Amino acid sequence: MSHRFCYAAFVLVVLSAATASAQAAPQPPDAQALRSAIDDLKKDFEARLSALETRLAAIEGGQQAAAAQPLPAPPPPPPSPAGEPPSAATFSAPQGSANAPDGAASKVFNPDMAVIGDFLGTAGRVHTDPANNITPAPAFEMHESEASFQAVVDPYARADFFLSFGEEGVNLEEGFVTLTSLPGGLLTKVGKMRAAFGKVNSLHNHVLPWADRPLVIKNLVGGEDGISDAGVSVAKLIPNSWLFLEATGQVFRGDSGSPESPLYQTSQRGQLSYVAHLRGYQDLSESTNLDLGASWSRGYNATGLPQDIDNLTTRLIGFDATVRWKPLRRSIYHSFVGRSEVIWSSREQPDGLQSGMGYYVSGDYQFARRWFAGIRFDGSDRAYDSSLHDSGGSAILTYWPSEFSQVRGQYRRTAYAIGPAANEFLFQFQFSIGAHGAHPF
Repeated sequence: MSHRFCYAAFVLVVLSAATASAQAAPQPPDAQALRSAIDDLKKDFEARLSALETRLAAIEGGQQAAAAQPLPAPPPPPPSPAGEPPSAATFSAPQGSANAPDGAASKVFNPDMAVIGDFLGTAGRVHTDPANNITPAPAFEMHESEASFQAVVDPYARADFFLSFGEEGVNLEEGFVTLTSLPGGLLTKVGKMRAAFGKVNSLHNHVLPWADRPLVIKNLVGGEDGISDAGVSVAKLIPNSWLFLEATGQVFRGDSGSPESPLYQTSQRGQLSYVAHLRGYQDLSESTNLDLGASWSRGYNATGLPQDIDNLTTRLIGFDATVRWKPLRRSIYHSFVGRSEVIWSSREQPDGLQSGMGYYVSGDYQFARRWFAGIRFDGSDRAYDSSLHDSGGSAILTYWPSEFSQVRGQYRRTAYAIGPAANEFLFQFQFSIGAHGAHPF
């Protein structure tokens, strides 16, 4: 259709020009001269038409050859800096859709991929006591390398996979599909994921504002792995005229926690664990906002004998608060984030009920475009023996050479319930390659 239209347009233009020339030029003295002029014009027209057909054929042949070649993947966008609010996700139409942009079709078979490295060094003295879960970290370690794969599955779902590579093996940190078009406005996730309990539990290591996790997470919420398990999560926005309100309910298989800090453990198919979270968000001004949350969790622990494990459970209740200040005119130079969580643990054991409590309070201030300074105070009882209490404090300095790398130094002092206090200096270097989507904030 396109080349026929070009032919017709070309003919109309040439004939119009010939007619105009014939009308403007003086009449030839005889018919023979007029006939010769028309013949010359016809030959010239046929030659030009033949050349045009040749060029169109060459162009069509090139387009067919290009269509047979796979499209190159578009250049990935830079990842959002850690701690920044996620932007609204844009949906890419499936391949073959008339509305799909050029880069969207190639993303169907090429998801966003990224690798983030986390190198950690530690100096200082720590009293070693494996019986009380006090083991000093090595001087240098590649703490974690995270590989992410994220893409739209179809118009109704997207998938996110995060693989963590340690020095001793590979672990599926998270791998889930998010269903975005279910009735009733329900946002559903299915797979392995970090539970929506509090704030720190749902964060990956590379987005933490510190080089470690607070004592309350280590002692009461399963350590670095935390509540992370295979299951189903359903979230629902609660409409109201006061604030953003979101309720989340989650059901997991029942196995959570790090090997050194086990939290939940199941031995039967029906021994599931549960998490509920209510989050409220409100803008206080154009530069300040407040984020509040309440969490509850329940599961079976592994402290009892096989015959009475069904009766031994662990319950957690937590409250979290986050305040952010980021002035619009100086947002790239100054900001502040204050965080706090308080968590209560009720753990049933053969020797009785152990009820413990823990907390942390932290503040991070950005005093220059690439510099951040922070401080944190934390304390926590032990889950298996609430009479033991650990406390500590940290001072943190972070430098961002770019949004793809980060250098951090942290001085940490920990007063353990048993043994002398530990004074340590932690050095952390992080770097990322590829397109890594923004995390929840």
